[in-house]
Amino acid sequence: MSIVVMIDGRVRPPGEQSVSVFDRGFLYGDSVFETIRTYGGAPFELDEHLRRLEHSARLVFIPLPVPISELAAEVLEAIGAAANPESYVRVILTRGQGALGLDPTLCDRPLRVTIVQPLGVPPAHHYVNGVAAISYRTQRTIDGTSAEGAKIGNYLVSVLAMREAAQVGALEALLVDAQGKVLEGASSNVFVIKAGELITAPIGAGILAGITRAHVLDLAEGLSIGVQLRAPHLDEAYAADEVFISSSIRELMPIVRLDQRSLGSGVPGPVFRRLFAAFRQRVGHAVG
Repeated sequence: MSIVVMIDGRVRPPGEQSVSVFDRGFLYGDSVFETIRTYGGAPFELDEHLRRLEHSARLVFIPLPVPISELAAEVLEAIGAAANPESYVRVILTRGQGALGLDPTLCDRPLRVTIVQPLGVPPAHHYVNGVAAISYRTQRTIDGTSAEGAKIGNYLVSVLAMREAAQVGALEALLVDAQGKVLEGASSNVFVIKAGELITAPIGAGILAGITRAHVLDLAEGLSIGVQLRAPHLDEAYAADEVFISSSIRELMPIVRLDQRSLGSGVPGPVFRRLFAAFRQRVGHAVG
């Protein structure tokens, strides 16, 4: 198993896997990115991920340096070069490098980086027993801007939230706005379940349009599970029958404790289990 780094379309050997200190992604977090995993060695929903990357780039006014089709070919080449049984892929697009200063016209051209490494997945007992989370009241970096919904490189809010979660042994932080609404996780989408129905924030709330989230909503429709597209209040999460998160790497992950409070029955519930089994069936990955 190996790690492969591709910069501007070329696989770089160890010792040449570097980016300038004048790159705006390093200086200002002026970048967008996507995280992709493979199933059976093939990247899951690659086209959808790259379309979302393009959308994020458009929201922050970073022009794509190459067509989406070329980006896709580069990702496939990097995965092939790594030759891992399963891979974790990070695709990053920065505004590029230039003189110090916030003016985006100071940089010359966007930089693209693809990193492929062996996939590490959560232990099976997390899906069987569930995990703990905290709530974290904050304003997200791009709230109230034209870039709402973009997957940007500036993850300081999420880093601080996850630091607080780690201090109490929790594995995720649910981001809560000034009105007490649960919007999303530090690195996930959030679903609250009450009376058999899913409650989850709509895209219009400025959340990331999660690709796994979209599959959850599609599966819920197929399983005749009702969905309310609204941001649940934190009190609703405390009183929920079930809570789970979704992300590309963790797939669907049950939350059984929130802020040291037991949720529902204290174990992953039936709605989560149905959706998780259906998702695993969809991606060809059996539930262990």
